[in-house]
Formats: sequence, structure tokens, C-alpha cells
Amino acid sequence: MSIAPPFRRDRVVHGWIALKALSDAGDAAWILAVAWTAVTTASPAMAGLVVTASTIPRAITLLVGGVLADRVDPRRMMIGTTIARIAILAGALIAIAATGESLTLLFVVAIAFGMCDALFEPSSASLTRQLVRPDDFAALAGTSQTASRLGGMLGAAVGGVLIAFGGLAAAAIANVATYAVVLVYLVFLLRARFPRTAAPREPMLRAIAQGFVYLRRDDLARGLVLSLLGLNLCVSPALSIGLALLVSNLGADSATLGALEATFGIGAMLGAVVFVRVRPPRPALTGFLLLVVQGLAIASFAVGMIGAAFVSCAVIGLTAGAASTLLSGLFMRTIAADRIGRVSSIQRLGDDGLMPAATGAFGALAALSLPGAFLTFGGVMTVYMATTAVRRRNA
Repeated sequence: MSIAPPFRRDRVVHGWIALKALSDAGDAAWILAVAWTAVTTASPAMAGLVVTASTIPRAITLLVGGVLADRVDPRRMMIGTTIARIAILAGALIAIAATGESLTLLFVVAIAFGMCDALFEPSSASLTRQLVRPDDFAALAGTSQTASRLGGMLGAAVGGVLIAFGGLAAAAIANVATYAVVLVYLVFLLRARFPRTAAPREPMLRAIAQGFVYLRRDDLARGLVLSLLGLNLCVSPALSIGLALLVSNLGADSATLGALEATFGIGAMLGAVVFVRVRPPRPALTGFLLLVVQGLAIASFAVGMIGAAFVSCAVIGLTAGAASTLLSGLFMRTIAADRIGRVSSIQRLGDDGLMPAATGAFGALAALSLPGAFLTFGGVMTVYMATTAVRRRNA
């Protein structure tokens, strides 16, 4: 194992971050193409079913993927799933050429891709820990998140052009190209620099259960997982359904909605970039206090003014980027090396499983009172994060 250079001079990791962002762009273009094809082939309702078709298989596979990430070489898992993604897209291209675009094809590909993601992401979290020094975990997390956001934004824009140019096939070809580059980098350039202790081999169900047992016993690990989960569950419904309803109620147009979402995105990138360089002595306390401010900003949407909404979006973006950088770095530093795959999969499973419920709850509250929905979600987040900050004031 080689010793990693400081993050600012680590060209290998910088290259991996750039290629992962390129892959995220390809995924964003592909998802847009799948949704558009489903809408034009059938209906918006069917498009929703296609996009969410992978939910249950992905949830089941996530827990298995977490065990495998802790048990086997995570880089080999990432290589294997990347090859599988390329094979799935190649099969889709063959099917399109032979029989054309169909809902059956979209469902099969969506489910297969969801399962690949569930195997890839926990392994990626495990390998990331082996790439850089512990002091550079936050810098790596912040830079990766910023690059992924840029990739997703670019991919969504390019996806529209690809659909117009060549439909679903063009998006598939573009995504195959990005995965091919990622595969070459994984095989020939990216290597773990630091050793890890692999989890012992045991029955799959017992190994899955050990991830939950670890969180039950480790108070800090559990707090980090719940806080990162709360960040997504409180913010996403407010920025998706809530912001759209607010703009509509105020008589503004879709351009205003796009500008508000762009304000959040730019703020998140700036917040992450700042805390790539700034390293507070108590990252947990700082991160949780930032999320307290974020909860207050969500509640402030209840003011019901466009100008105030832009300020709120900027604050939510800045605090989200900063807090996720700090807490993600702390997450990598805190979770035991032979548990990080399982804990990562549990966190992602919580996002996947609870997000529909959180979004539905926000919508139900908004039907009664949109300001009330913002105040409820923002208030819950503020109280929870403030309580957590008090408990973690020395961390």
C-alpha cells in the first residue's frame, strides 16, 4: 500500500472524482431519457412507475451490498457492477434496435440499474475510506459532492439534447461511454492506499443484522446516520413539492422555480467548497448547528414572499453543503472499517424507504396549510438538530 499524498496534490483521487461526476452526468441524462420515453410511450403515471420500479429490488439488494462491501474487496465489487451496467445498457441498445422502445424494456433496465447501484454505492463508500488520509475525509466528501452536483446538473441539460438527437438510444450510448471510462480508471489507476480489516464471513442475515446492532450500540454512529437522514427527509420535500406550491401560490412562473432551485444548488456547492478548506475543531457540533440554521430557513418559507424564498434557498444550500461535508467526513472517520459498507447501505435504505412517506406527509400538510407544512418540517428539524448539537457539543 502506498502512502497517499495530501488531498490538494492527489491527482489520482482528483481524477476519480472527475470521472465519478462524469458518470453521474451520464446517469442523469439516462434517467431523464427513461422518464421522457415512459411519458411519451404511455402516460405520466406510468413514467412514475418506471422511475420507481427499482425501489423494492434496490432496497433488498442494498443490505446485501453493504455486507459484501465489508466482506470482499470493494474495488472489485465496483469493477463488477460497472461491467454489469455496461452490459445492461448494451442489451438495451440491442433490444431498441430489434424491437424499438417499450415499457417492458424500461422496467427491466430500471430494476437492473437499481440493483447495480445498491451493490456499487456501499463498496464505493468502503473504498473511499482507503484512498485518503483521515484528515482529508471532509475535503474528499465536499469535493465529491460538489462535483456530483455539477455532473447531475450538466447531465440533465445534456439529456434533453440527447433525447432530441437520438432518443433513448443516444442517452444509452452516452452512458455506456462514461461507464467505460470509469471502468478503465478502476482497473488500471485507482488503488486502495490504506489497509482495512474485512468483516468475518457469516450467514447473510446475521451479517445484515450486525449492521443494525452496531448502530444500536454506537451512539455517535447512530446520531450521524439519523442526522444525515433527517437532512434529506426534511429538506427534499420542502424543496420539491413545497417550493413548487409556493411559487404557484404567489403567481410566479416556472423560470422563478428554476432560479430558486439554482440558488439552492449554487449555495450547496459554495458551502461544500468553504468547508473543504475550513476544518473546525469540533466538526460534529459545527455540522449540527448548521443544520439548526437550515431548519429555521425551511420554516422561513412560511413568510410567503419570493424575495424571502431566495434568501431561504441560499441559506439552505450553504448549510446543506457545509454540514454534509463536515458530517460525511466525520462519518468516514467514525464508522468502524468493517461496518462502513453496512452502515452506508442502512443510511441509503432509510433515504429510499422513508422519502416517499416524508414527501406524502408534506403534501398532506400542505393541502391544509402550506405555511403550516413549512413550519412543521422546519421546526422538527430545528428541534432535533439542536438537541443533537447539545449532546455532541464536545465532538
